[in-house]
Amino acid sequence: MEYTLITGAASGLGNSFAKLYAKDKENLILVDINEEKLQKATEELKTINSEIDILTYVADVSNIDRLKEIVKDIDDKNLFVSRLINSAGFGDREDFLKMNIDKQIKMTEVNCNALLYLCHAFGTKMAMARNGHIINVSSIAGFIPGPYMCTYHATKGYVYLLSESIAYELKKFDVKVLTLCPGPFNSNFVKEAHNDFTFKKIKPLESSEVALKAYKASKKGKRILITGMKNKLTIFITRLAPRRLITMVSAKNMKPNA
Repeated sequence: MEYTLITGAASGLGNSFAKLYAKDKENLILVDINEEKLQKATEELKTINSEIDILTYVADVSNIDRLKEIVKDIDDKNLFVSRLINSAGFGDREDFLKMNIDKQIKMTEVNCNALLYLCHAFGTKMAMARNGHIINVSSIAGFIPGPYMCTYHATKGYVYLLSESIAYELKKFDVKVLTLCPGPFNSNFVKEAHNDFTFKKIKPLESSEVALKAYKASKKGKRILITGMKNKLTIFITRLAPRRLITMVSAKNMKPNA
């Protein structure tokens, strides 16, 4: 049986993806750190489509050993993950010298290492089957330096470059990889990242809008999706302007009196 595996599936963008694939009659494997929200999400998805199979795993994806247990359990059940959506991730706005370094390191584990491991674990099987879609959630932050949010921007740059690279390698095996680069959208991200200063300046999209755009782009086999014309224009400008200027503007958008 084929399944769609989604990390960060209990809320936000991951949950919006889960609803789309449930409507499309796709069996789901949902991974999230919050057991209560994961249970509620599962119940809601069953009201959307009661016929699909839904498996859930409570996991902190920064724990690679736990991810290995999940992959082994899926293999033992003889299930085929034909679609993988790496949606789990978080950010934190903080001065470099004041940051909680343990939290920053965990951010790299969640945003980068977990994504890398799952892409390799399931991408290998997709290549053997010559069938698969991967959606990796990066950000427009991955294109520009981010003073006061440096780790987050760096992790999203990692996701962007990794995804673009493996998309090239896996295309000969008929496996499609989409790098999703949204701008701000409504989710718990702002609260967790302590970055309401930046988000007050921007009208965010709904997570359901972002997920739908990515869902359609993945179906078409696109490699990269930057959501919103303003975001596309911003990224285009960063390719022309001096990096020093881009860094300064980024800093002033991140923190008052930067």
